[in-house]
Amino acid sequence: MNIFKSLFSSKQRGVGVELTPERVNVARLKKQGQKIKLENLASVEIPEGVFQEGQILDAPAMAEAIQTVMAESRLKVRYATTAIPGRAITRVIPVPAELEESELRAMVLEQEASLYLPFPREEADVDYQKLGFFVDEDGIEKVQVLLVAVRKEVTDSYVETFQQAGLNLNVLETTSFALIRTIREQLRQFTPQEAAAIVDIGFESTEISIVVDGIPHFSRAVPIGTFQIQSALSRAMNLPPSRNTDLLQGMTVPTGSMDTVGSPQPMSAGVGGNPGTAAMLRILGELADELRRSIDFYLNQGEDMEVAQLLLAGPGGSIGQLDEFFAQRLSLPASQIDPVAALSLEVTEEIPPEQRPGLATVIGLGLREV
Repeated sequence: MNIFKSLFSSKQRGVGVELTPERVNVARLKKQGQKIKLENLASVEIPEGVFQEGQILDAPAMAEAIQTVMAESRLKVRYATTAIPGRAITRVIPVPAELEESELRAMVLEQEASLYLPFPREEADVDYQKLGFFVDEDGIEKVQVLLVAVRKEVTDSYVETFQQAGLNLNVLETTSFALIRTIREQLRQFTPQEAAAIVDIGFESTEISIVVDGIPHFSRAVPIGTFQIQSALSRAMNLPPSRNTDLLQGMTVPTGSMDTVGSPQPMSAGVGGNPGTAAMLRILGELADELRRSIDFYLNQGEDMEVAQLLLAGPGGSIGQLDEFFAQRLSLPASQIDPVAALSLEVTEEIPPEQRPGLATVIGLGLREV
């Protein structure tokens, strides 16, 4: 069964389910007139070794976690939308505009896909969507096509795991698509020459997506996440290691520790000489450097483009003053994504601001089912 072909379609209304290395998140949204209401939001922790780098390593344990969170939410649905973090290859490619639909399909799914995949074409599930028409420098009309590919073994494991949990997948997409759906209105403020860099700081990695006109043109996963920040903090403070990174949501990055060039200064009395703060700044400095490399790589592709803003999401996106830290370090405006505000969501229980950036993906998945 090739569920990936359903990337741009949907069937019966279900729920959004986000799989991460440390928990399963579920969101169900409902349209009420012009408003959208967040009906259900739930989360359950999963043990270490169940899910890693976007792959389900223990399908029965993951299926059980999905069943648990559904039962605790009292959700009786048979369909779901989920996303694969960091495992998808996305490319925007130009193809001749005069091609018939069948010719276009054959060209994109077979010829073009083979050029962009780092593994054999027969091992991939591939989907595409036509975007807009444009005229190239030779005056030839072409159409831009968004190509998305994931290894078949990965998509198959998702389908089988959800089936074990008693759910059919309406859509299997990438986390960047879910995030973009959440902040679609926010992205409309940028011109076609302005890109936004979405920085999704998860548990074990950060996914960087550079988005133009609501379409991801470049994506890259960096192996720095909340677990690495928490581990550095724990070591510096002589605390036992822990997979619980909730502590970070109460932390604040001291932005006064930057010099004029944007490099961290040695810890001084200004930031209390705290070794934990120094350790956290070191890891965040490494992440800022990776961000700069990704942005420079994208801009060096010859696109007549500028990156206008950083948008921070994921559990790590809520660290206090992290937006100011990145803004100072990279000389770019930065802000934390707030899905509740972005969508004017009606909520039954108030969601604390520090939790909101971490909900952007699961709410985007839930939106797919509205």
